Amino acid sequence: MASLVQRIQMFLRSPKGRQLIDRGRREMAKPSNQHRMRQIMAKLRGRR
Repeated sequence: MASLVQRIQMFLRSPKGRQLIDRGRREMAKPSNQHRMRQIMAKLRGRR
């Protein structure tokens, strides 16, 4: 049985996984999403 990491890697190499990666890259290219992600990261850093 494949480990969780191996299963994730196999999925990301599949056509559906590649589509998901491309969609994520397109969404992160939008300035509004970049701003939202920076806010989330700042909030997470503040918790430590």
